[in-house]
Amino acid sequence: MEIYLFRHGETDWNKARRLQGHSDIPLNEFGRELAVETAKALAGISFDRAFSSPLKRAFETAEILLAGQDASLETDERLMEMGFGECEGGDFDRPKLDSEHPLHDFFCRPQCFQPRAGAESFQEAFGRGQAFLRERIVPLEGSCSRVLIVAHGAFNRCLLSAIGEIPLEKFWEIGLPNCAASILSLEDGKFRILEMGKVYYGTPVNARP
Repeated sequence: MEIYLFRHGETDWNKARRLQGHSDIPLNEFGRELAVETAKALAGISFDRAFSSPLKRAFETAEILLAGQDASLETDERLMEMGFGECEGGDFDRPKLDSEHPLHDFFCRPQCFQPRAGAESFQEAFGRGQAFLRERIVPLEGSCSRVLIVAHGAFNRCLLSAIGEIPLEKFWEIGLPNCAASILSLEDGKFRILEMGKVYYGTPVNARP
């Protein structure tokens, strides 16, 4: 079985380099265009099941990717982006420059990150991601050929890190542009990464924070 794990299209907060987390920011027009271009490139590839984060930017991306297909779209809160608490809406770049910022280690030393100000830990995000895969995806093996999942940049990196046994210190080396797909396989209950960060449009955007 193949799993196409997508990041959502661009939002105004992506473009302005603002932390989104659980904030429910919709796609901007360019983000919709990226999803449409991606859907065109995927013509001929059908999905048996589809899952999305309930946040608007992911759900709308999934709807565009599924246009004309029969697969129903289900949401699961475990696919939401990592939560950044009081830091949501803030500048992506400030934490990297300020060693006292609650998210400094998140970006600069993820292996040392301890959440503050209401932020979510890597362990929490890894846990809900693994629970989702175990409870919703693994049981589909044998009955589905291809599954679509649309979620978020940091969250998708959590899934990929766990599956690929990528250490946290290399977390941000995983490049995931907006509307990028990471293609996974599931065989005998074991996931494997076939491709990471594949885009189906021109120049990749917002690959790293």
